[in-house]
Parts: sequence; structure tokens; C-alpha cells
Amino acid sequence: MRRLFRIFRRKLRLRARRQWLLGRAIRRGRRLRPVVDNTAGIGAGDILLFMTLRNEIARLPYFLKYYRDMGVRHFLVVDNGSDDGGREYLAGQPDVSLWLTHASYKEARFGIDWMNWLLRRYGTGHWCLTVDPDEFLVYPHYDTRPLQALTDWLDASALRSFSAMLLDMYPKGDLTAEPYRSGQNPFDIACWFDPANYSIRKNGLYGNLWIQGGVRGRVFFPDDPENGPALNKIPLVRWERGYVYASSTHMLLPRALNLVYDENGGEKASGCLLHAKFLSTFVEKSAEELNRKQHYANSHEYKAYHNAMQSAPSLWCAQSCRFEDWRQLEDLGLISTGNWA
Repeated sequence: MRRLFRIFRRKLRLRARRQWLLGRAIRRGRRLRPVVDNTAGIGAGDILLFMTLRNEIARLPYFLKYYRDMGVRHFLVVDNGSDDGGREYLAGQPDVSLWLTHASYKEARFGIDWMNWLLRRYGTGHWCLTVDPDEFLVYPHYDTRPLQALTDWLDASALRSFSAMLLDMYPKGDLTAEPYRSGQNPFDIACWFDPANYSIRKNGLYGNLWIQGGVRGRVFFPDDPENGPALNKIPLVRWERGYVYASSTHMLLPRALNLVYDENGGEKASGCLLHAKFLSTFVEKSAEELNRKQHYANSHEYKAYHNAMQSAPSLWCAQSCRFEDWRQLEDLGLISTGNWA
């Protein structure tokens, strides 16, 4: 009886939380001003990508090409006051719809309120991919099967969400040794990753897995691992009107969307988001974000980056692996094919 009462109380708590987050999203959505609205061109079965950015012009050409080649049909982007020409570049893309806001990124729950509003308005009924401009989805067979093949299989399997662990990629040696050029594949430079050194636990309230560690735990948070960045993501969701991201793309409501793993000893299909944060642009970008103080916990993460970068550390170590393909990640247990043969 006590267990049933706890479950009932949790459901009420999460339902109230979801309604509150939906209300926030609607209110914060009013602060977005359309720059270019091409949403009339969205087709019924199109896969959509949602993103918030600021000053990412160097990344945009390759990012758009990568996801277009994968099968994304429309990009819905919030620009948070860029002044590097990126907004103008995006405004000229026929498959991009763009909104501008100068409102506080922090007060919008680090942009996720804006994403929830756009997902509610335009994403309902679509498979929606929500990522940052330095995140690149890799899933089993991604080199031979388009994203539509994955979403078709998820539909046939009655699965509504797909998880992807954030895998930090980095170069060997000094981050600034090889300048990143606009349009370049970032993994020509940042082609190494930590194959292990990850901790995982379950969030009792939301039901999602919480993953930390890797190179950021090893280099930037060695003495404070529990406050290191979360690496668990659920970026691909078949969106419905009442859904919300509760904390970045780490977890969602309703709670069932977070159950992207098998508790009975099996495996569900999963991917990785190759994270191209650590390029030559990182030092300047981290200094900018530290000064803006618009990130989580008063930019605690960026303070750790700034402090560690004073000694110009190399992120590479003897245990680092050079990225080869998705099969390598499967062999390491970082992604899974599940039942998707």
C-alpha cells in the first residue's frame, strides 16, 4: 500500500511539474521574434532538428551538411543575439526557420524553454532531434542507413524516444595547434575519446540514467566528479503536444520517455552524440561564456574549464582511443544495436 501511495504521489508531482514547464515554455516563447519562417514547407513525415545557438558561424556549414545528409528536412533555430554573422547565414538557408531573442539564456532554463515552445508548436507528430551545434549524432548503421530508417524502426517497435550518450572528442596535443576552419569536419582534428572512465546511476524520480565522467571528469573535474557535466541525452523523440524536456535534453516528461534502457538484462538500441567542443575555438568560446555567466550553476562548468586551461593541458592520455566507426563504439559498450539488426 505504501508503495502504491508513493507511486501515486510521484505521478501527481511530475504531472504538476510538466504543466508548470509547459506554461514556462509558452511564456518564454513570446520573447522569440521570427527572423525567417519557412515552416510552411515542413512535410508531414519530415524529421526536424531544433537548436539554440550564439556565435557559432564557424560550425554551421558542416553542421547543416552533416544533418542534411543524415535526413533532417528542416532546422528550427533560436539565435540568442549572435554578432558573428551566423544569423545572417542561417537566414539565407531555405530549410531553416530562425527566431531571434536577446532574452537571458539562463532565465530560459539555458534555452530549453525556447526549445519546448518550438517543439510544442512545430514538432508535434514529428520525430524531432534536439542538439547543440557541436553535437553530431552517431547511431548503429548510420553510415549506411539514413535517420528515417531508424525512426521507421522505432515507430514499428512502438518506441517514442532514443538515447545517445554525449561522447567528448578531442585532439592529441595542444587544442590550439590546428586551427579549425569553417566547413571542416571537426573530427578530422578532434578524433580521440575516452573509452571508459564513466559512472552511471539511475534518477529515482524521473527514471532516466545519469552518466558522468570521460575526459571532462578526468581533466576538469578530477576532485569533484559528482559535479561534472551530465553525459546522458535523449535527443531524438517522436514529439507530442504535452511533452517537455525537464532538464536540457537529459530527461523528459512524461516519465516513460526516459526509460530508454532495458531493466531486465537486455539492451535497447542507443547511439552517441560526438561532442566537438574541444577545438581551437574552445579557449576563446569558454572565456566568452564565463564572462556572460549564462550557464548552469553560475557557470561552474566554465570556471573549471578556465582554471584548467591556464596550464594548457593535453586532453589526450595513453588510454585514449582514436575514433573509427560505430562498430568500435558498440564493441566498447558505448552504443547498442538492440534489436535493430
